[in-house]
Amino acid sequence: MSNIRSNIRIVLVETAGARNLGSVARVMKNFGLSELWLVNPKCDRLGDEARQMAVHAPEILENANIVDNLPDALVGCHRAIATAGRIDKGEMKVTTPPKGLSWLMQADTSAIVFGAEDRGLSNAEIQHCQQVMRIPVNPDYPSLNLAQAVGVCCYQLQLLKDNPQGHENLTSQIAQDLIKSAPIDLATRAELEVCYQQLEAVLLKIGYVYPHTAVHRLRKFRHIFDRANLSPSEVAMLRGILRQVNWATAHLD
Repeated sequence: MSNIRSNIRIVLVETAGARNLGSVARVMKNFGLSELWLVNPKCDRLGDEARQMAVHAPEILENANIVDNLPDALVGCHRAIATAGRIDKGEMKVTTPPKGLSWLMQADTSAIVFGAEDRGLSNAEIQHCQQVMRIPVNPDYPSLNLAQAVGVCCYQLQLLKDNPQGHENLTSQIAQDLIKSAPIDLATRAELEVCYQQLEAVLLKIGYVYPHTAVHRLRKFRHIFDRANLSPSEVAMLRGILRQVNWATAHLD
């Protein structure tokens, strides 16, 4: 039995080109995707250029969800993967489309995040995702057009849907056993983000981190918790501990 059951949303951050946006809508419809989320778009999604490139997919542009920031675009998502052409060295693991999208599709609702055409995703934006995915290209010319990158990912998703056995082969045996023994009950990105903000406030209060080191230290905690695949009840327990620590630092001598 296939474990593929994910509702995938395409998230575009600060898209500047209306023609690119229309092309993304068209390729999404080619592969049966309809959930388009736009973070602070810099172009008119309903203008002539976007509609012309969308061809028979204007409804995807019309029904797109418009939000001000990336966390809002990930509300309701259990997993999110960032796409990047150039990866700075860091702790976050970089994966390939087959492996990354296979992992993404194990959750009920998930997102693939694409950055602005001229700059990609910032480090701060990438931190809202659990993994980073890079499409293998010629290193002499690694820059992909936005719509082309979305198309590659949509195609890979279709391959995984058509070949569930190949999808399962990309998942570790331990992970397969866990999935088959019990449905995945993952906390959403929004639930985790609130927990991360609460953790940062407590760690600053007790002096474990300082304002100039908080971002780097919190990045490590994000990686630890993201790898743990926390459930909503586990996140609630952690937040309860943080509330108690916050109370204790204010009331205990």
